[in-house]
Amino acid sequence: LKMSWFWFHLPLHLLMVACLCHSIKAPTSSFQQSFKTDLFNFYHSLILADGKETTVHLLKDIPKRYYFVLEEGRALAPFTITVTPCDVPIEWSILVHKASAICFLPAGDHDTQEVSKSQKAPSMVSTIFNYKGNSVETYVGMSSHSALYMLEFLSTERDTHITVYLTTDTTSGHLYPELPMDPRIDVIGIGHTTVTLTWKHSPSVLQHTENIQYCLLVNEKHNYKSLCAAETAIRSSGMKLPPTLALSLSPYLLEPQQVMILSNSELSIINKVSSGEVRQICMGIKNTYTVPNLSPSTQYYFDVFVVNLLTNASAAYTGTFARTLEEPEPKVTELKDGKVIQVVLDGKKQKSYSLQYQARHKKIQFTFQLCRGQVRVHITKNGRTVAAENLSGLRYFSLKGKLLDTYLVQLRSTEESDSSVKVQVSSHFHKPLFPLLPESLKIKSFSKLRTCNSVTIAWLGTQEESKYCVYKKRIEEDQVWMELRDADRCSGPESRHKSEKVLCKYFYDVNLQRAVTTETIKGLDAGTLYLFDVYLFGPSGIPVRYHSKVVKTRKKC
Repeated sequence: LKMSWFWFHLPLHLLMVACLCHSIKAPTSSFQQSFKTDLFNFYHSLILADGKETTVHLLKDIPKRYYFVLEEGRALAPFTITVTPCDVPIEWSILVHKASAICFLPAGDHDTQEVSKSQKAPSMVSTIFNYKGNSVETYVGMSSHSALYMLEFLSTERDTHITVYLTTDTTSGHLYPELPMDPRIDVIGIGHTTVTLTWKHSPSVLQHTENIQYCLLVNEKHNYKSLCAAETAIRSSGMKLPPTLALSLSPYLLEPQQVMILSNSELSIINKVSSGEVRQICMGIKNTYTVPNLSPSTQYYFDVFVVNLLTNASAAYTGTFARTLEEPEPKVTELKDGKVIQVVLDGKKQKSYSLQYQARHKKIQFTFQLCRGQVRVHITKNGRTVAAENLSGLRYFSLKGKLLDTYLVQLRSTEESDSSVKVQVSSHFHKPLFPLLPESLKIKSFSKLRTCNSVTIAWLGTQEESKYCVYKKRIEEDQVWMELRDADRCSGPESRHKSEKVLCKYFYDVNLQRAVTTETIKGLDAGTLYLFDVYLFGPSGIPVRYHSKVVKTRKKC
């Protein structure tokens, strides 16, 4: 009775397994025990779902098996299996169990009945396909309902995961987007910071425009054979990657190491990883794209994936690589002893500017006055670095060497806006180009001394008698940031309108503690913003501009 209940509750495909696994004359107790053992093992193996992508996790050196059988009435039906390794190369095989059509089944309380009158050999197992590697591989075959199929997967390098897709329905379209007959990516243009790519359209794009898009992956390490492998590599670098399609739909899963850029209907995600940047760019259905903002003289790897937005499945084009052009050697300008030059730097192109000087004395001094923006200076002597820092205000570098030493000065902007700096090299320390500077170039205003038509400001002086000129400019609230950002700290009063001049005065104090002066500027309008500047003139006549100060007069007094 127990055996009858046991058989009655078996699914059809498990009954088939019973037939495939046994070919005997009559059920015996030993047969029952053997069959129960086989059935137990089968229950604890994994049945591969039809028409669904399955993620399989593999432990190193431990094989994993999946089975599938066709439903009744599906004899000689085609089927496809697609396996996508998401990391290291794997080994996988397809085995088929074929058996004779003899099987004994219990018939309730009756004696066993012979299903087939002719008894043949036991079931046979044969391997019909095997593969080793990390490429996406698809097997297409014809299945019979009298056969049981087994897929066996093995990773010998490390723990990993793969995706497996089985389908026996060839009439309802493809889970994976289709690749063109020629799936190569062509490089049609290379610049110093750009590479232009093109590829042939996927047939899926032409059929389902609204559900398909192209995504490009750019990195400096190697090509990836699947989007799954690329995502695994980025995760292994220590960060969380958004789901494949989230990168084209939403930034809600971005991590701190990721930067998202959305412009002209293109979305880019830049992942900051230990091996450099990994960029993901989704550009809709355009099949030509120019990758911007690359580094000169650098090899990049490019992979294009066609992605199904509905199923999240993707197919990879054959990746390519290209090396950007070398940055042309910067033009070197000769510096002359005592002469001042002003250098303007292009922040967007990040180009450096080179100056060269051959020493005529053992001791020399470089002077840099930052005029606008942010500038980094790098000085070498006979090829060896002697100074490197970001400039601020006025900076002196006093260096010692030998006669005819060659100094190379390289300047570059560290921000996107243009920057400029004045440079001088001199061996005459006793003839300074710039005036002696106070401890601080800040202008202070006194809030309690503000009135409706006057403000009081103060600034530090030096022990050397110098000339100071004060200028004022009326500005609006929305002009403050622009005025302070774009101020040219190297420009003198000659750039100002005559009506902006307030006064000029001389002063100094041997005691630096008392080298402070104040000035009350009158004749101002109530409730109005003013920009105040102070210029310091030294013996050479070259001015140094204090940091601008914005003060607002009182509305009511």
